[in-house]
Amino acid sequence: MSITKIITGAAVALGLSIGSATATELKFANFLPAGHPYVGGAFQPFVDMVAEKTGGDLTVRLYSGGELGPGPVEQYARAVDGVADFAIGLPGYTASNFPRTLVSELPGVLDEATGTQTLWDNIDLLSDEYRRVQLVALWSNASNLLYMRDKPVRTLDDIKGLKIRVPSRNAGLIVEAWGATPVSMPVPEIYNGMQTGVIDGAMIDGTATNAFKLGEVSNFLTVGLDTTISPFFIVMNRDSFKSLSADEQTAVLDAGRAASLLANETQLAVAASGIEAFAKLDGREVITPAADDIAAFNALAASVVPTVTAQLEAEGIPATAIIDALQGK
Repeated sequence: MSITKIITGAAVALGLSIGSATATELKFANFLPAGHPYVGGAFQPFVDMVAEKTGGDLTVRLYSGGELGPGPVEQYARAVDGVADFAIGLPGYTASNFPRTLVSELPGVLDEATGTQTLWDNIDLLSDEYRRVQLVALWSNASNLLYMRDKPVRTLDDIKGLKIRVPSRNAGLIVEAWGATPVSMPVPEIYNGMQTGVIDGAMIDGTATNAFKLGEVSNFLTVGLDTTISPFFIVMNRDSFKSLSADEQTAVLDAGRAASLLANETQLAVAASGIEAFAKLDGREVITPAADDIAAFNALAASVVPTVTAQLEAEGIPATAIIDALQGK
C-alpha cells in the first residue's frame, strides 16, 4: 500500500511519547502538467476539500507531470497496483475495461453542460466497471474538435485519407466513417506528432490550444461537428480506500463528486477560450463548415452509434438501456 504515515505528535527522550497523533498522506498521480487548468480548477480544490473535511487528519499530495510514472495510458494500472492512491485517467485509454462508461462519449448521448450530472445520476449503470478500484470522480467534457496541421477541413473530401489522432476507439470509428485513418495517441504525444507530420490532425477539445500548445503546430481548427465527448475519471486504490475510516471515506467521495463538477466547469470554460485564442493567432483559421457539410459529417458520425450498440449488446452489455437512461428516456 502506498499510504504514508506521518507522525505529527511530540516525542521526548528515552523513547517516551506524549499525545502523539497520526495523519495520513495519500499520493495523487497526475500525468498532466502542473500548469494544466485541471490542476488549479479541480485537483487542488479536491486536495483542499479532503483536508478540510477531515480536519487535516487525511491529506493528499499531488504529483503532476507524471512524477509517479510517465504515460497517461498506465495511470489506471498505477491506481490498481497501489503505485499511487489516486490517479487521473481517461476510460478511452483502456477502453476494454470501460465499455459501459464509453457509451457516454458517443455523439448525441450527453450534453456538454449537463453530462457530468447525468453520469452521476446514472452511476449504478456504470459502477461495475470500477470494481477493481474506488471511483472518486467522473466527468464529461467539451466536444472534441479537429486541429489540423496543414490542410483545412471543410468537407468530407478534405479529410479523406488523412491520419487523425483519436482519444478512443469510438472516436476512431467516427474518423473511419469520415474516410480518414485513426491513430491512437496519448495527449502528451500529439504536439510532436503534429510537428513532425506523423499525424495530419488531432481530435481533441479546445483546451489543447494552450494546455498542450497545439496552436503552435496547427494552422486550422474545425468546429461544429458531432464528435465524441471524452470522459475523465479519478480512481483510488481499493485497499487504500478500505483502510480509511468511514468518515474519511465519505470525505473523499464527497470531495470527488464536487471535483467532478468543478473539472467539467473548468474544462468547458477553458475549451471555449481555447477556440477564441486559436482564432487570434497569426495565420490561423477557425472553420465552421457549411450547414450541408456539417450534416454530411454528422450523419456518418451518427451511423457509428448503432454499430457500437450492436457490438456491445452481442457481448451482453445493455448499451441501448444505458443510452436511453443517459438521454433521459
